[in-house]
Amino acid sequence: MKTTHEVDKMTTLCCPSGHGPAELPIQGGWVQVKEIRDISGLSHGIGWCAPQQGCCKLTLNVKDGVIQEALVETTGCTGATHGAAVAGEHLPGKTLLEALNTHLACDAINVAMREIFTQMVYGRTQTAFSEDGLPVGASLEDLGKGLRSVSGTVFSTSVKGPRYLEMAEGYVLDMAVNEEREVMGYRYVHVGKMLDAIRGGMDANEAFSKYVSTYGQYEGAAAYIDPREE
Repeated sequence: MKTTHEVDKMTTLCCPSGHGPAELPIQGGWVQVKEIRDISGLSHGIGWCAPQQGCCKLTLNVKDGVIQEALVETTGCTGATHGAAVAGEHLPGKTLLEALNTHLACDAINVAMREIFTQMVYGRTQTAFSEDGLPVGASLEDLGKGLRSVSGTVFSTSVKGPRYLEMAEGYVLDMAVNEEREVMGYRYVHVGKMLDAIRGGMDANEAFSKYVSTYGQYEGAAAYIDPREE
């Protein structure tokens, strides 16, 4: 290692090693993380692109520093879905450090990777106090039945008010309003379950009817509004 002339003239002093890095809660234990392979856990990161056109929720399941499972969910930007495909191909099998320095084709996913990295290296994981962590495949539980991301889409203007387009329950078909024109509830179709039924051989119209349901005070409303047409 090269040193400057000023350093060469200095008297050598000892740098005590101290107690080492702070112990982090990792999968039910307390670990002094000195290398990337010391890190395990399942956590999430949220990222966004520079023009803020889209965002990403990234879930990683890391075992001994290596990513074993990745769930990439994007919204807002159509191009981000293709970035998610790239990330899904590149993330598993990489160490956390490799993944942090891998271009994941979408700035929102790159930022999510940065954020999840900080969660991991500071011990702020979902499995910090869970012995042995979670099995590979655990992130699918975030999607629920039908294996679709939980998303919400609401459009609203000052002159016409809100339009519920998609809620956690599913694709909104119509909205129930009272006499004051306030939203009371809505009728929706659970798209994931409907598509699963169709794939299983059920007639499309029958599957649609089977998985239509309501939320809130839907029955007996003063009026029903199609949020996409009215």
